[in-house]
Amino acid sequence: MMNTIMNGKESAVKTQEYKLLKCPTGIKGFDEISFGGLPRNRPTLVVGTIGSGKTFFSMEFLLNGVIRYNETGVFMTFEEKTEELITNVSSLKYNLPQLINDKKIHLEHLLINQNEVHEAGKYNIDGLFVRLDLAIKKTKAKRIVLDSMDTLFLNLDKKMLTAEFHRLFTWLKDRNVSAIITAELGDTFLTRLGLEENIADCVIELTNRVINQISTRRIRIIKYRGSNHANNEYPFIIDANGMNVFPIVLRLFDQKILSKRIFSGIKKLDEMLDNKGFFVGSSILISGTAGTGKTSIVSSFAKSACNENSKCLFCLFEEAPNQLIRNMLSIGISLDEFVKDGLIEFYYARPSLQDLELHFMEIKEIIEKTKPMVILLDPVTNLMTEGPNSDVRSMLTRFVDFLKMKNITVMFTAAITLGSISQNPSDEGISSMVDTWIMLDDLVFDKKRTRTISVMKSRGMIHSKDVREFIISTNGIEIAKLDANKK
Repeated sequence: MMNTIMNGKESAVKTQEYKLLKCPTGIKGFDEISFGGLPRNRPTLVVGTIGSGKTFFSMEFLLNGVIRYNETGVFMTFEEKTEELITNVSSLKYNLPQLINDKKIHLEHLLINQNEVHEAGKYNIDGLFVRLDLAIKKTKAKRIVLDSMDTLFLNLDKKMLTAEFHRLFTWLKDRNVSAIITAELGDTFLTRLGLEENIADCVIELTNRVINQISTRRIRIIKYRGSNHANNEYPFIIDANGMNVFPIVLRLFDQKILSKRIFSGIKKLDEMLDNKGFFVGSSILISGTAGTGKTSIVSSFAKSACNENSKCLFCLFEEAPNQLIRNMLSIGISLDEFVKDGLIEFYYARPSLQDLELHFMEIKEIIEKTKPMVILLDPVTNLMTEGPNSDVRSMLTRFVDFLKMKNITVMFTAAITLGSISQNPSDEGISSMVDTWIMLDDLVFDKKRTRTISVMKSRGMIHSKDVREFIISTNGIEIAKLDANKK
């Protein structure tokens, strides 16, 4: 409200507030990074490399519009034939032919002969306007997709291109439709023509990059007139459930902080943690070299959580679930019964099968379906071979933050020691982000190995500063005072 003074009296002059309306895409994660979806009744340019998912993104925008938001649509393609497009989209759980028959979606392939354009010496898109107008009236469409629009204008005069694109974008706005126009990524400019990105209100870039022989798709909102949006690149996958963007756009100050505790499953370890164990919804790192017993602690924690009827998601990146179950039996930890009861679900994958981000996206999908209260990752350092440690740390931090927002307790193992931190400072970043850090180590005394355990930190609670002996036997896990001669 803006106050002014008129004739010695104060009068209130209300200024009209304008707010950009959003058109939700229904694509998982994307509406989060775009803060609501695409601009309603405005054109959006989706640009990307071959195989990056432009057509899939556009088609899901259209299908979700019909199924979820009761908004009919028109899809015009300038490359693929309609029969090919129907076949390609058949992997989605939508009956596209039925939607076409019900006049919910209009699918049309427009073929432009560029040789005829060159012979005529001129070109305009009046014909496209006629076809579009008929399709919009036929379906009462509110959403429009023009797929591979740039193929219509290749090798044409730049001045003509500028004028025609302005006409197209203005025409779409006048029809009050939310439109997506796709184009190939250019070499010098963002697109092959170098014009559309300057005219569009919203520009989205899709890429499909191969790093270390692993392909990863990413999405980025380059510009969005009249709206805030997330600026970073975000990974996404395309599968039978559609497109899924891993947004990691979090507001941790909204996190509900709990004072409730959850036991570790090892009585003496709980004693080292103020006799109460961990905070529910906290992050716990179990670190140490190979063979120090990290997986044993994680398995003990899983058993304890299941005994309290808490569902666990056990993510393994080293040994297979059956192997883990067998090995833990040797120290008196039985997990098989909880698997049969549905309290433990396993996610097992070799790190090299896909990028770290995609692992976390698949785990996130399982979390959304199964609603676990405890997540166990063993070990995260196996994932570090798939990219720079800084990338791993950043991704892991965001994933842990995602779990915190859901008040899921996460425990993960890592081959991190004080020695490794001195050689690789990025390891310290992983240990610093967690709420509780437990260190396992090996001491050699009188030609014998002695395992030790210590609580390096535990935020929000009084905890032991002692280094104690960590004993693993057929009777289970025990923690005892360390012989002074072994220190």
